[in-house]
Amino acid sequence: MDTSLALYVHMPWCVRKCPYCDFNSHQLKSAQPDASYIDALIRDFDIEAPRVAGRRIDSVFFGGGTPSLFAPSEFARLLAALKERIAFADDVEITLEANPGTIECGRFSGYAQAGINRVSLGAQSFDARALKVLGRIHSADDTHRAVEELRAAKLDNFNLDLMYALPQQTPEEAHSDVRIACSLGPAHISYYQLTLEPGTVFHSRPPVLPDEEAAWQIQTAGQAMLAQAGYSQYEVSAYAKEGARCRHNLNYWLFGDYLGIGAGAHGKLSLGLPMRVLRTTKPKQPREYQDQIRRAQDAVGDSGFVAAADLPFEFMLNALRLNDGFRRDCYEGRTGLALNMLDGQLDRARERGLLEEIFAGWRPTDLGRRFLNDLQASFLA
Repeated sequence: MDTSLALYVHMPWCVRKCPYCDFNSHQLKSAQPDASYIDALIRDFDIEAPRVAGRRIDSVFFGGGTPSLFAPSEFARLLAALKERIAFADDVEITLEANPGTIECGRFSGYAQAGINRVSLGAQSFDARALKVLGRIHSADDTHRAVEELRAAKLDNFNLDLMYALPQQTPEEAHSDVRIACSLGPAHISYYQLTLEPGTVFHSRPPVLPDEEAAWQIQTAGQAMLAQAGYSQYEVSAYAKEGARCRHNLNYWLFGDYLGIGAGAHGKLSLGLPMRVLRTTKPKQPREYQDQIRRAQDAVGDSGFVAAADLPFEFMLNALRLNDGFRRDCYEGRTGLALNMLDGQLDRARERGLLEEIFAGWRPTDLGRRFLNDLQASFLA
């Protein structure tokens, strides 16, 4: 079994919940999060440690919520505690999600000193009207200032999140966002379409969005602009300069193992011989999570093994998002199943023009990427 492991750490608080957000986030009711949450995260890891004994952390992702609401000293304390408990790769990638409006001047240098070496900045748009409609509490100027602070802190490996097909957005406005994002020179850009997710304000009170054809035209024009600026698409919504692909997310998409700690965090671990795939979920409410962690003698939350019949779909749901597709040895090593068991589905997808066979594996065609949901569904048990 591969000894490499990703670690996801959920920090669940935001200054304000955005109307499109379906992540596990909770409005902060005090000036800053309670430091006791870091104690809970360390305790959570200690409880999970037997499941990951002998493994090595290759990437860490602090997601939220807004992790940058926590002080740099709290990240330094957490990372130091983790490094006492498990090996970290020499070139470990440690990503912090941050919103431009929650960064105080100069704090990025503190995050860098704490061990953060990659930042994902939630810009979303540079248009004042769009930011207001999206419920964002930062301005375009805040994003520009945050990028300047990142550069000053020598955190050049940063991502900008950018959304398109926003309420009443014109193609010109969408393309202006792409031009500005590229001009800031991030190493990575996440360029994704606004979707109305169940449980969000936008889902219950839908805004007027560009129609499907207009959204497709915005997307393809934006992709062409990104390619011209040197950003290569490697996943549905991920574009990177040479050598700047997000290793943590690549691990997700290639069905690698990851440990999840924190309120609402998900995990996926390969355990035992013969190998079985375990899914874990922690309690969503921060107070409930911390209370359970304090009292726990073993892992908290829900867990269950993935049925062998469901593993092909679970793998394809992720791997087919990648432009390069997947290798046979990756599929077989991470599901414990032989790929030739899927010869029928693979051949039918190829006949429909959705998949193509490559050296030692498969990848989606341009048509397959456009009709990705159909392609993924063809592998359902």
